Amino acid sequence: MVSLLVGEQGEACLTLSGRISLHNVREVMGQALPLFDLSRPKRLAIDLADLDRVDSAGALFLLLMEREAERRSIPFEFLHMSSKVRRVVDLLDPRVIFARPPAEKGGALGFFEEVGETSIRFFGDITQTITFGGTLISEVVLSLFRPSTVRWRDVLVYMKKVGVDGVPILGLISFLMGLIIAFMSSLQLKQFGANIYVASLVAIAMVRELGPILTGVLVTGRSGSAFAAEIGTMMVNEEVDALVTMGFDPVRFLAVPKVYAAVLVVPLLTFFSDLFAIVGGMCVGILGLNLTFFTYTQQTAWALTIFDVVAGVVKSIVFAILIAGIGCQRGFSVRGGAQAVGNATTSAVVSGLFLIIVADSTFALILNYIRW
Repeated sequence: MVSLLVGEQGEACLTLSGRISLHNVREVMGQALPLFDLSRPKRLAIDLADLDRVDSAGALFLLLMEREAERRSIPFEFLHMSSKVRRVVDLLDPRVIFARPPAEKGGALGFFEEVGETSIRFFGDITQTITFGGTLISEVVLSLFRPSTVRWRDVLVYMKKVGVDGVPILGLISFLMGLIIAFMSSLQLKQFGANIYVASLVAIAMVRELGPILTGVLVTGRSGSAFAAEIGTMMVNEEVDALVTMGFDPVRFLAVPKVYAAVLVVPLLTFFSDLFAIVGGMCVGILGLNLTFFTYTQQTAWALTIFDVVAGVVKSIVFAILIAGIGCQRGFSVRGGAQAVGNATTSAVVSGLFLIIVADSTFALILNYIRW
């Protein structure tokens, strides 16, 4: 039932009683909505003291009345809303229900419009990445004090996927990289009778710079993309929502094991990359430059220092955190279907490579002032 009481100063009180459901909501709307034009109240209150029950259609009617009052700049309030009615109304999100549909693009965007939209997306992506990074760091730090919260069995699984499964391709590429560096450098050094310095060049180049970068690029392509695709598929299939419903923190449950696996394995991969590259350079030195095994290894040992090795390990740890973090962040940002998963995977690889280059440039500047 609907009854209206209008005061002398234009204050209106609409009383609703009984039930408002899908079966009678049109009738109630037909009685209630015209009061905005007929009575033109200066203030409107809806008394729900006698309202026994509403379903989603009734709750939508209440939100529609509030929306109409706001549109006409009429002060509005609900009176005596019961907890049962409140729970049903709270299930509906007015921002989604009354959101305007996106305007259809009439044609190609202009130059400044494209720049504006790209800038908005770029800064929004930076904000999301920083927010996720803070959450991930807090979860990792918390897990250090509570090791029992980490799924160590999954850490071992990801260590195999990131590390053991990646050793063959990394070893082959590193071996060829060392071979190429040694061969190309020997073409110049042999003119001055300095073939012996090929060993030093290969060792320093790989341990200081190329080894960590090569490992980071390979891990980004293999594992960073896999992390994004795995979590993105779970987002599409609503498996992450199921984890939240069951009381699990998705970042702690899914991202932290991947970060631990990457941090533990990538430094070892970097060490293997350096070793295979030195072996590749040794093949050129022994077979093409008439150097002995002892001479080549001795020159390599003289060229390298503990600081070089430690710097390469620190680089690889930072690269591992960036790769795993950006891969997981891109996975959690997936919204949509299979195409969104593909886009997130591509974005994880591109962003990971970009962050590796930026981090390596930063290390080059810092280490230059420290030692080099």
